[in-house]
Amino acid sequence: MTHIHIPSLIGILSLIGLASLLLAPRVRTVEGFFGGRDDQGVAPGVLTLTFSQVTTWIFARSLLNAAILGYFYGIAGALAYAAYYGSFLSGWLIVDRLRYRYGVDNIQGFLLTRFGRLGAGCYNLLISLRLLTEVFANLLVVGMVFGVADSQAYTWSILAVAGLTLAYSMTGGLRASLRTDVLQMSLLLLLIGAIVIITLGHPLFDAGALLASSPQLTSPGWVLLVVALLQVLSYPMHDPVMMDRGFLADRDTTRRSFIHAFWLSALLILGFGLVGVFAGLHGGEDKDLLLTLERLLGTPAMFLLGLALVISAASTMDSTLSSAAKLMVVDMGLSRPSAGHGRVAMALFAVGGLFLVFVGSKDLFDAVAVSGTASLFLTPVILFNILAGREVARWSFLASFAAAMAGAVLYFFEKAGYVDWIGPLTGVEHSYSKLLVITIAILLTGLASFALGLRPSGINRAQA
Repeated sequence: MTHIHIPSLIGILSLIGLASLLLAPRVRTVEGFFGGRDDQGVAPGVLTLTFSQVTTWIFARSLLNAAILGYFYGIAGALAYAAYYGSFLSGWLIVDRLRYRYGVDNIQGFLLTRFGRLGAGCYNLLISLRLLTEVFANLLVVGMVFGVADSQAYTWSILAVAGLTLAYSMTGGLRASLRTDVLQMSLLLLLIGAIVIITLGHPLFDAGALLASSPQLTSPGWVLLVVALLQVLSYPMHDPVMMDRGFLADRDTTRRSFIHAFWLSALLILGFGLVGVFAGLHGGEDKDLLLTLERLLGTPAMFLLGLALVISAASTMDSTLSSAAKLMVVDMGLSRPSAGHGRVAMALFAVGGLFLVFVGSKDLFDAVAVSGTASLFLTPVILFNILAGREVARWSFLASFAAAMAGAVLYFFEKAGYVDWIGPLTGVEHSYSKLLVITIAILLTGLASFALGLRPSGINRAQA
């Protein structure tokens, strides 16, 4: 991002980093490190859970994606990305059923009873990849704020943010993540609000033009909105950060935090998407979101944007690392539960994310689209097993999983240009139209396999 005063940015971020380190408690207990409880064993309240949920979903990559989709596809693109935040509502429904109907304390426990080790293993594979992509994609955004790819500023900023976040995350685990999320979310509210207000007050801002910015129903933005609505049921279940926070507090606190997180995050992400729509309407010859925003809003607004992106990246990183620790140590049971083993797991995921940053793809949206597509194998699990209380044959689960993985891989290769199979078969050419075709095919395959594999005994067992 050009023309941002980097020394000032580093100074403010250093103060925020120091505050985060001071806020992060030194946690030694398993309940505090993996369960987020304080020294008296008290679970987090509604405000803490809500702010933690929102700041882990309003992450750096999300802010950019929302603005980019608005920039290129108008209001439809902004709405499409905001639709994914309906995941808070479906996520709450999933968590509530798992906890209070089936009495489990994690998703792996439910899958293990229904589909055995293979079912839990497939799920663990998916969310492990999800957590790794969270680390690397947010660090990519940090690098973009400070310099061009592979420059010294790019490299050192990524290493600094990764190291600082890892340091305070290792200090207090999930408890530290929850406490620092409140600070970081408060700052993000001010920064995003300021950027949106600056946009609304711009002389060229025209609400009517924004609302009319996606006139064609065949626009890729509207297509992506349909994809989002099809994926929004399964999407939260493959996000361990959200799911972990659903098992921390009592039923009422959890419900209220998910509902508040939904409207607050959807409002913020839609507002940021509208900033992108505004930039797209006045893009001119720039053809680049950040260059257009800098021309329209000026350097001060871009400074606020850079600050928001780095803060959101750090807030997502600490939550991702705490979920990674819980996944490896508690959920997968790879070692005896202890804060020390959790810290080792955090370090491994941080190193893995850094490895992907410096050797992996730089496309910010592919990771989200691929993981969201892969998560579609969970849709029939939610509908048949969790909500309807039925049991199905294990081959049904495997068929759904195989279809989702194949679809995710196919979409990645199609998006990257390695293959072009869907276009000749269906006549659609845009990547989001291809994603819609793949999404529908996966859902039909998964739902059909579960319908064929239904077992009559499922209802009785669910009621037992």
